[in-house]
Amino acid sequence: MLKLGILGLGEGRSTMSAALASDKLELVMVCDANEEVCRQRAKEFDFPHYTTSYDVMLNDVSIDIIAIYTPDHLHADHVKQALLHGKHVVCTKPFIDDLGRAQELLEVSAKSGKRVFVGQSSRFFEPYKRQRTDYDAGIIGELMTVECHYNADHRWFLEKKWALEPSFKWLYGGLSHPVDFIRWYLPQIAEVMGYGMISANGRKAGLKNEDTMHFIFKARDGRVARVSGSYTGPIQPAYRESEMSCVLRGTEGASQADYHELRYAVTTNTGEEQLITWGDAKLKHFFRFEGQSHHAGEYQNYLEYFAESIEHNTVAYPDLKEGLGTIALLQAMDRSLQTGLPVKINDILDEYGLSWEIL
Repeated sequence: MLKLGILGLGEGRSTMSAALASDKLELVMVCDANEEVCRQRAKEFDFPHYTTSYDVMLNDVSIDIIAIYTPDHLHADHVKQALLHGKHVVCTKPFIDDLGRAQELLEVSAKSGKRVFVGQSSRFFEPYKRQRTDYDAGIIGELMTVECHYNADHRWFLEKKWALEPSFKWLYGGLSHPVDFIRWYLPQIAEVMGYGMISANGRKAGLKNEDTMHFIFKARDGRVARVSGSYTGPIQPAYRESEMSCVLRGTEGASQADYHELRYAVTTNTGEEQLITWGDAKLKHFFRFEGQSHHAGEYQNYLEYFAESIEHNTVAYPDLKEGLGTIALLQAMDRSLQTGLPVKINDILDEYGLSWEIL
């Protein structure tokens, strides 16, 4: 059984729940710079093995994997240190916040021989797993286009001081989820164009960056896709609009996977229409805490997927290279928002000495 350490106990709360419920991983230690948070988690999960020192965790030779849930700007350093100490790495999205660290991480990862897995958790929700299985089986024929959105009433974020800092961007914190779906189905995007704005609610609160955005993507082969996100206003009732949806339109069918509702609809290549939902057992697996926050079930799914990849010597996706490619796409999207112009992904990659061939 692989042994796990967790760094960052905000989002890492879900990972604690996931690891303690798993028969593929043993939680050895958790770490947070805030000792009060450590004590809270120790009490909540009856798990007393915590430290406020990342070095203590890094130097524990029993730990095989470190799962990282620290602020975005710290990811690159925390990933590098884990690799240099001979640990496999799980890192939450967005993987890093600056492609200037990409070459360094590629080199360190190659030398270490250890694996890096990016925790794009939405892929591991039941509806999206089923959608991908049907897609791989050819149920909808050849993919024509992808349409994704993530709309959520996160007005409560506006009460957090850090959410009003210039460094906080919903592009990375929220829209990276549906962008990952685009990358999953159309891996090599050539160009992106987008518009965004700060909503009336965002302006009133003092938000510094866009909370409402729409993007169009063009792949190398000419196929197009779109992504939308809005984060500081009400959404429709769940029976009408899922907070997050991924729609695939193919030559012979179409499918839609919905997030919180655990709902999946498909028109197959035989013309059959199906609507699939998952019951209370699955809901309890995914949503273990208050409301529908901290989706521990998807974290458990991806941790076990990563553990199996280590055990069987296979690649767990998104890996380091795919994660860096997604950051290139997000940086191109960010530039398009600032310039109001289409941005070629190769231009972003060239600036950092990267290419799709490397990634």
